[in-house]
Amino acid sequence: MSLENNLQKAEKYLKKFQEKPVLNHINGQDMQASDGGVFEVISPIDLQPIATVAYGTKQDIDKAAIAAKEAFQEWAALSGVERKKILHKIADIIEARAEEISIIESVDTGQAIRFMAKAAIRGAENFRYFADMAPSARDGKSLYCSGQINITSRKPIGPIGIITPWNTPFMLSTWKIAPALAAGCTIVHKPAELSPLTARLLVEIAEEAGLPKGVWNLVNGMGEDTGRALTEHKAIKAIAFVGESKTGAMISKQGADTLKRCHYELGGKNPVIVFANSDLERAADAAIFMIYSLNGERCTSSSRLLIEEKIYGKFTDMVARKAKTIKVGHPLDPKTVIGPLIHPTHFDKVTSYFDIAKQEGATIALGGEPVQGMENNCSGNCSGTCYVPPTLFTNANNKMRIAQEEIFGPVLTAIPFKTEQDAINIANDVDYGLAAYLWTDNNQQALRVSDALEAGMIWVNSENLRHLPSPFGGMKYSGIGRDGGDWSFDFYMETKNIGFATKPHKIPQLGA
Repeated sequence: MSLENNLQKAEKYLKKFQEKPVLNHINGQDMQASDGGVFEVISPIDLQPIATVAYGTKQDIDKAAIAAKEAFQEWAALSGVERKKILHKIADIIEARAEEISIIESVDTGQAIRFMAKAAIRGAENFRYFADMAPSARDGKSLYCSGQINITSRKPIGPIGIITPWNTPFMLSTWKIAPALAAGCTIVHKPAELSPLTARLLVEIAEEAGLPKGVWNLVNGMGEDTGRALTEHKAIKAIAFVGESKTGAMISKQGADTLKRCHYELGGKNPVIVFANSDLERAADAAIFMIYSLNGERCTSSSRLLIEEKIYGKFTDMVARKAKTIKVGHPLDPKTVIGPLIHPTHFDKVTSYFDIAKQEGATIALGGEPVQGMENNCSGNCSGTCYVPPTLFTNANNKMRIAQEEIFGPVLTAIPFKTEQDAINIANDVDYGLAAYLWTDNNQQALRVSDALEAGMIWVNSENLRHLPSPFGGMKYSGIGRDGGDWSFDFYMETKNIGFATKPHKIPQLGA
């Protein structure tokens, strides 16, 4: 694999998106927007257009929601074994088209191909995992008490609205869609407008695998109108959303009138806590991986580095030395680690924190200014590039904006702490509570600190290693609900309880 080969493959795979508009897909049919509206998708590599996409309207969402509602009874009635077969077939086709998916995703998002290749395979793994759970998804419990047996069961809740983000969109779409289908739900999917192309591939793959028409509907558009129409639609029983915390709050308001069930995976300002007794080399490698991989555009990135005071200088020097060797470049280059940020607007947001850091008195120990000389990646008259180097802020404290606000780029803020309790206080002193990382060789300390941290997921002496049966999600402004294993089905299904009397019991008589 080389950059040249990947560029040739990208030209081939993108051709179909460039020859005609990317249409919505409703009830098994490709459809233009009801008013003919479209929007343009640009690649962050060179800021040039790569596709024209149908801009879905309220009427399009209505068609999709009705199609999902009409398909629901038949899909929900299908046995779990039959759903399992279809979901495994989807996984087979994803694996067969993994190269195409990863290259298109890389061009669409700016993410390095080394990570997108793995993300495509993880998407197949998500479908396989939930496919195997489909036959038992409705299983419940038998609960005995005196004079009564209670039997619980689960039923799919109905049509689901799924709104996915622009970072690693393919994998995150499968993470939501696979359990919904396994549970017996139908869906209307609105992908992020900045990177919608692999969502189109995914729905094509699903119907090629035998998914019935109307079970999976795709409508593209912007959040403020297309997304809002989805969150407000009466036929949609629940919304699964991955994205910004402010958007999650807005969706709650929009869905309130129809009492929508909502599941949110939102932002994070996740700490990685490093005690002096830990393996510093491994801790540094893990901290670097979790902030600088995927361009730092990930909800679980370790964007705050909390270091025990007596090793602060040593450890920040170690991180800076290692991170300095990270290659920034064209995302289709196999050697690239950091590609361009998703869009000029996001690039402006991330780079604005360079001046904020200086104003707040932090030191820019690494990076801190846009990468120059990337114009060779431009295939046309692009006005600029979106490349940001690995950046490290030192001499920071937790009251600074660079420590409190989600930057969502390859930017790390290093903060010293004196004591264990000090580390806990700093870690918890943010609005977010998605993930945390803890490095210590003291098992008792690991248990104490992890128990005290306000985060939905904590990894001890490890970077983010996902185990699909385990719960994934956050607290505070980082989300509501959990994905993974049986926790996913708690959202996509309704639990029913049936109580059977096992002996006569006294029934109160009123008005006798």
